[in-house]
Amino acid sequence: MSLFEDTYRTIDANYEGIFRDKGSKFIAYAFPFKSEEKLKDVLQEVKSLHPKARHHCWAYRLTPDRNVFRINDDGEPSGTAGRPILNALLSADITNIIVVVVRYFGGTLLGVPGLINAYKSATQDALDQAQIIERTVNDSYGLTFDYLNMNDVMRIIKEEGLEIEKQEFDNNCYLEFEVRKMQVNRVVERFSKIEGCQLNYLRTI
Repeated sequence: MSLFEDTYRTIDANYEGIFRDKGSKFIAYAFPFKSEEKLKDVLQEVKSLHPKARHHCWAYRLTPDRNVFRINDDGEPSGTAGRPILNALLSADITNIIVVVVRYFGGTLLGVPGLINAYKSATQDALDQAQIIERTVNDSYGLTFDYLNMNDVMRIIKEEGLEIEKQEFDNNCYLEFEVRKMQVNRVVERFSKIEGCQLNYLRTI
């Protein structure tokens, strides 16, 4: 990801795909996914839909720079399930997504090439159904300021189109807001000109 690229592609909702081969059925579930903490919940949801399936294989990609990923073959031969699912995500250039593929065995062994093709094809079918959207990479900041500076602060918020996530107004006021990466330097400079304003970087979203 270059310094100037501040968008990434992801999906807008949950989608399903399916692939069949020699009696085996592969059902892919794609979910928007922003945190590894949600992994258990997603797997539990799919397993509750398909408690009798032999395998629940998955792969995910996280973060706008697409660097974080994990794969799991769930008992399939190594490299035949999680990796092909991930490869489909790489080909589509999408992130902040998890795909879980459920397999029902049809009685005929597919072999390594057959499995790789099946897991990739089921994932691809789910992605073909999906609405792929572009999101901006945003930084989240906390801003502490004096109530007397409220008008100046809110003018910048409005003019820069910043999205307020949290606000507390008292003698000392606090705001949390999101700012698109490419706007950060300009916004930080504008706030620094208001006396008594304290700006703290929180995280990148």
